[in-house]
Amino acid sequence: MKKLSSSEVRQMFLDFFKERGHTIMPSASLIPVDDPSLLWINSGVATMKKYFDGSVVPKNPRMTSSQKSIRTNDIENVGKTARHQTLFEMLGNFSVGDYFKKQAIDWAFELLTSDKYFGWDKDKLYMTVYPDDEDAKKDWIAAGVDPSHLIDMEDNFWDVGQGPSGPDTEIFYDRGAKYDDLAPDDPENYPGGENERYLEVWNIVFSQFNHKPDDTYEPLPRKNIDTGMGLERVVSIFQDAPTNFETDLFLPIIHKTAELSDGKKYGANANDDVSFKIIADHARAITFAINDGAIPSNVGRGYVIRRLIRRAIVAGRDLGIQDNFLYKLVPVVGEIMKSHYPDVLENADYIQKVVQSEEKRFNDTLSDGLDLLNDVMDKVKQSDSKQMSGADAFKLYDTYGFPFELTQEYLADAGLSVDEAGFKAEMQKQKDRARNAREDGGAMGLQRDLLVDIKTPSKYVGYTQLTVDNAKLEDIIFDEKIVDSVKAGKAELIFDKTPFYAEMGGQVADQGIIEDQAGNLVAKVVDVQHAPNGQNLHTVELEAPMKKGASYQLIVDKHFHSKVEKNHTATHLLDQSLRNILGGHTQQAGSLVEPTYLRFDFNHFGSVTKEDLAKVEQLVNEQIFAELPVKTIETDPQTGKEMGAVAVFSDKYGKKVRVVSAGDFSVEFCGGDHVKNTNEIGLFKIISESGVGAGVRRIEAVTSEEAYQYLSDQEGLLKQVAGELKTSQIKDVPNKVSQLQAQVKELQQKQESLEAKIAGQQANNVFENVKDVNGVKIITGIIKDSGMAQLRQLADTWRTKQLSDILVLGTNSKDKANLIAAVSDDQVKAGFKAGDLIKAIASNINGGGGGRPNMSQAGGTNPAGLNDAMAAAVDWVQNQK
Repeated sequence: MKKLSSSEVRQMFLDFFKERGHTIMPSASLIPVDDPSLLWINSGVATMKKYFDGSVVPKNPRMTSSQKSIRTNDIENVGKTARHQTLFEMLGNFSVGDYFKKQAIDWAFELLTSDKYFGWDKDKLYMTVYPDDEDAKKDWIAAGVDPSHLIDMEDNFWDVGQGPSGPDTEIFYDRGAKYDDLAPDDPENYPGGENERYLEVWNIVFSQFNHKPDDTYEPLPRKNIDTGMGLERVVSIFQDAPTNFETDLFLPIIHKTAELSDGKKYGANANDDVSFKIIADHARAITFAINDGAIPSNVGRGYVIRRLIRRAIVAGRDLGIQDNFLYKLVPVVGEIMKSHYPDVLENADYIQKVVQSEEKRFNDTLSDGLDLLNDVMDKVKQSDSKQMSGADAFKLYDTYGFPFELTQEYLADAGLSVDEAGFKAEMQKQKDRARNAREDGGAMGLQRDLLVDIKTPSKYVGYTQLTVDNAKLEDIIFDEKIVDSVKAGKAELIFDKTPFYAEMGGQVADQGIIEDQAGNLVAKVVDVQHAPNGQNLHTVELEAPMKKGASYQLIVDKHFHSKVEKNHTATHLLDQSLRNILGGHTQQAGSLVEPTYLRFDFNHFGSVTKEDLAKVEQLVNEQIFAELPVKTIETDPQTGKEMGAVAVFSDKYGKKVRVVSAGDFSVEFCGGDHVKNTNEIGLFKIISESGVGAGVRRIEAVTSEEAYQYLSDQEGLLKQVAGELKTSQIKDVPNKVSQLQAQVKELQQKQESLEAKIAGQQANNVFENVKDVNGVKIITGIIKDSGMAQLRQLADTWRTKQLSDILVLGTNSKDKANLIAAVSDDQVKAGFKAGDLIKAIASNINGGGGGRPNMSQAGGTNPAGLNDAMAAAVDWVQNQK
């Protein structure tokens, strides 16, 4: 048997099919694109569906790939079985209407048995086939397979309902008698049975029938080949590994985990081995998922990542790992996979930040959560039902961050269960509480119900005009009723066409006025929102009566609108600048475009350095000064993506989209309003940057006249400072501040030196006041107008000169008091602890403290209690005997 590394196996497979006319397809992102049926890419063929269903014609009908995949339907089995993985690689070769059964079988047998390639002994190979598939049997025998190694299996028919289907053949490798885990006569001890000896390595699907709605099958005019070979399984054969985990795909992660553990070794203990395997598997999965853009959260893919991270952390605790550790495994994963996935190692710093942030959040509450879980489990074990209540499970989830599935898994391992229905009921109660807490919830609900029935068409024309002279008033809503006319107060109006932008995509609604045909003011537009059926719904304050069917002039506030446009285009420049400076992982997480400022939220773990923030700001301004034309085209989403347009993937796009580009610098999907040229923005200035949640940062910025005003205000403050510093020019302020800081530092040093001398003089008297309390010598005293630094210095002097067994000193400064207690090493061994002493006397100064057994300190707000503290110290020593 050859000894091949995982990268060599992967490359050999791809090269084999490349030599036979196949195009090597890159491994697609784990996050599916244009496939809402999948949470993750879960197989090699998942990325080929568009070719097999005919929606896209491939440039080459022969393709091969090594596709990273994630399956999460049995996470609880990972680590407990030999081959369950959440992340795995599927090697595959595909034919779309080109070669078929005989060619696929011949190539499979050649790859597996030729000395040039895998070089496996053909006598160790067994193939299962569909009983009626005589062609497959003949083709295997013709290729060189002993007929006794062909096994009929009724399950060997790939069928997922209507559409393409067909028989398949599975290839098994006999690993030998040393892997026998069943008796020779066990009914499962055969290729295809549930055993460890015969390992399935390859599945070849012959898609040759169309499964019709009437459950009949007709031959497909163009037959296809779809195959899947698990890389991890094949590597375990080449490396003679008992399980997938003893291969070079996992062992480096396991060995690194062992280094971080509390002296644990892989292979020494079965329970520890489960923890090692869980960590190794989950470290791979989260590294690849985060690299592809997924972020830990409480929903969807994010919830899966969060669950994997937390499951790995708990496994780490079982190995004695108390600190954050999972992030340290990310570069190990990157090194293992760098031959085929170099981007993982390139993005390791970012991935580590995401993982470490999530680890820290969970570790902060994990110990308390585990204590509660163990306490509840002890009670459940004593109960008749052996079931944890839904309320307890919800508390673990809501307070301590335990995913429900993790609690379920823990209980199952102990032979217990959890009330899932009760947990769901608690979740619903929480949702109801949140819904009831929303302001004006009832009124909004009534309004939505009312508006659902209004289907009058309305057209937005504000992209090209900000005034409409003849807009017909189609609908009036007043006091939650549809009316024909309205005289005063607030009303909601729908027109057949409007220049008023309805709030959407972070851009606030337009404001303006409505006039009658004579030019008289009839209403002020204070808000515009989208009605349920898509119309722009204008909230107005009436100045005169309005009537359904009448025509009005709609006039947008041009100055307000222009300022919003500037800020909106600036957010696009900011979005791209963040990607350029911080990395491609940054994605928009929300925005607000007001006339006076803009707010932009984005995904990024860790703080943004001042240097990077300055670079982002400079890059935005460079695009403004470059006078880039801003153009908008309307097209379909696919064409937009081919143009390189950045999409907010949480948004759903219709058949037509607007693509906004600022020169070649920024291209985005956007339905908002924008300037015609970046020079209209004038100036861009960041005024703040902060974190607003786990992995989400926020930038607030201003443009145009607000940016000028901000800088003018900053200049005014600098001039004020310059005046206070008595400097004639602003440029001299930094140098003057540095000089003053140096002077302050020098004065502080002189003051500390003087205080030390005074304290030393006082200490000479204090050190002479030695009391004998039951054979223990103690010095107590108060040093006036000093500080904790001086007390520590005096304690060091006391210890060096061995002046007594115990020292207690106090000092005051204005309305604050400090205490220090020191105990000689001999008395520490005798049972006297400085920490216990300081806690016993600190209440006299309304304070608290602590420290080491030989020295502790405390602070408080009652200097008048220092004398009482000294007396209490003597009493404490007296009571210890």
